[in-house]
Amino acid sequence: MKTNYIYTLLFLICAVSVQAQDVPFDKKLFKEQKDEFKVAKDALDEGYYLFETIPSTYLDFNDDQYKLRQSYYRQALNSLFKANKFNPNNAELNYRLGRCYLMNAVYKEEAVPHLEKAKKLNPAVSADIDYHLGIAYHIVMDFDKAIDSFKKYQSTLGAKNPDEQEDVKKRIGECEMGKKLVANPERVFIDNFGRPVNSKYPEYGAIISADESIMMFTSRRNTSTGAAKMQQDIMDYDEDIYITKKVDGKWTDPENMGAPINTEGHDATTAVAPDAQSMIMYIDDKGDGNLYECKLVGTSWSKPKKMNKNINTKAHESSASYSNDGKTLYFVSNKEGGFGNHDIYVTHWDETALDWGASTNLGPVINTKYNEEAVLIHPDGKTLYFSSQGHSTMGGYDIFKSDLKEDGSWTEPVNIGYPINTVDDDVFFVINASGRRGYYSSFKADGLGEKDIYKITFLGPEKPLQLNGEDNLLASVAKPVSEKAIEKPVDALTKRITILKGVVRDAETLQPVGADLELIDVEENKTLATFEANASTGKYLVSLPSGKNYGLIVREEGYLFHSENFNIPETAAYQEVVKNIDLKKIKVGSAIVLKNIFYDYNKATLRDASKNELDRLTKLLTENPSIKIELSAHTDSRGGDAYNEKLSQARAQSCVDYLIGKGISADRLIAKGYGESQLIRTDEEIAKLKFEDEKEAAHQENRRTEFKITSK
Repeated sequence: MKTNYIYTLLFLICAVSVQAQDVPFDKKLFKEQKDEFKVAKDALDEGYYLFETIPSTYLDFNDDQYKLRQSYYRQALNSLFKANKFNPNNAELNYRLGRCYLMNAVYKEEAVPHLEKAKKLNPAVSADIDYHLGIAYHIVMDFDKAIDSFKKYQSTLGAKNPDEQEDVKKRIGECEMGKKLVANPERVFIDNFGRPVNSKYPEYGAIISADESIMMFTSRRNTSTGAAKMQQDIMDYDEDIYITKKVDGKWTDPENMGAPINTEGHDATTAVAPDAQSMIMYIDDKGDGNLYECKLVGTSWSKPKKMNKNINTKAHESSASYSNDGKTLYFVSNKEGGFGNHDIYVTHWDETALDWGASTNLGPVINTKYNEEAVLIHPDGKTLYFSSQGHSTMGGYDIFKSDLKEDGSWTEPVNIGYPINTVDDDVFFVINASGRRGYYSSFKADGLGEKDIYKITFLGPEKPLQLNGEDNLLASVAKPVSEKAIEKPVDALTKRITILKGVVRDAETLQPVGADLELIDVEENKTLATFEANASTGKYLVSLPSGKNYGLIVREEGYLFHSENFNIPETAAYQEVVKNIDLKKIKVGSAIVLKNIFYDYNKATLRDASKNELDRLTKLLTENPSIKIELSAHTDSRGGDAYNEKLSQARAQSCVDYLIGKGISADRLIAKGYGESQLIRTDEEIAKLKFEDEKEAAHQENRRTEFKITSK
């Protein structure tokens, strides 16, 4: 009997070496390894049981049920791997191992050798072996082999399988797109964000303030508020939101945001306002995912408030993004009436109801019959980024961008390219205001944990367009730009947007003031946005797309209002400007420059764009009826003394006449023209400036209209 067993085993070994043979798990073939066989067979049975009971209907990404499905595969993989070590030449076992590896977040590429071996051992091991081989080849970007495998499987499908036919056709198209994108890669650096942000736990869903000074992200750590595992070793820790800040160019150790942001369940990042004073988060309400909003009040975050029924429904709302002015919100929902499963919708702020209005589907140009997810509107208000399983994806979710046209429609979405997009799911993408850096989550070999946050640096074309010599920096009536320009225009790739930020302070104590700010379109004489400086820190931030003449008005009870003017040409590239605003208290002697007063050239005629500013002064005088003011006008040093004094007097009188016309008593107003007698920038100082644009800005600073409280 022993001789027969040895003969049989030698025969199998020889057969495998010549032509791979499927070796069954039959104890008769392993009589000399009874104990090892029993251990391997028990592992095999356990792995098969888990494999066959895996839920197969949970398809939503980042969903607990999908995570549960992955965990079953993970457990099955552990058992099947043990069995395979004992008998590596079983076709069915290799097939199932390959299937499990396909669902593994980190080791998907290991599916290839097992599926190849399964087919070699038994070409008929499963009717869908070529289908899964195609998926495995796709994952390792062996696109030609993937296409060949998919076509082989496709040939076995009859006309009665239209859904499967469509699925295979789509996968073939993804491989074809993958070949095109890989052949023409984008010039980018992709670097692991590293510590202290990334850890051995999963990190994803990074959201950033417009100036990249604050990052919030989602992580499943043992420090989560719930800190419990659902079914030990099956599910990860609950999701919590963490925050890190950039201090002196370095990111601080992330802090769990704690209560009331994080709860005992899952809490995930979705969107942060450009100034990081508001945040939208996702909360899984017993399977009905909804969007909640919270506000930063001083140094504390408010309790998350469920957003209204125009956004949240009985369906699944998963992500959102604020526009730069806070008046538009884009969000994702799989509610009925869409073009696919999850679609992107838009809603606008209703000034009457003081809440978000009815939502509108962005339509078939953006939304497909597949899933759209992780929406992001850039601070420029024109560029929409999102992840999609449709359009021209190279596999899974790819990141796309579309531009808002003048007529309100969207351009055809464009794949942002390889290696940013891969054959796997690419989601949770954000990009900074300049458009030069992005962040997203990915599984990579250099990762610190299951999933890490990566930084993308966009390098642009090898031969960028030559900028002309004209200085397109922010043009200002005053001098805020020259105070501290953090980042100058660098090339034609940067977004045409200015990030204006700073601190509102008391002019005497320099202590922070939580003031109200209003952004206006000077030419159209309308309010674009209203927001608040932080009550504790006085910090504010606003993003200003190029191509408008902006007025910024700052108000706080007990202080004179403060105005700034920022005329940003259409050609101005990205820049970041710091402007601290010092408010003066309402008292005798306090004086401010009215930055948004404009006259016709060499005339005293007020332009229409000046009326908003003078109306604010009218309101101040009406609310403080005892105040008397001197309203003065000043010129630069160019031109004759007598001419400048006459022109300035006429201009000051024009302002006084406007106020009188609005009902302010003439005995409260004095018009005074100072000509060039009170220059802010002297001729000697201006002569030392190197560039003509700097000299012109200095002259512009001298040409101003002021008011001063003379009695109270």
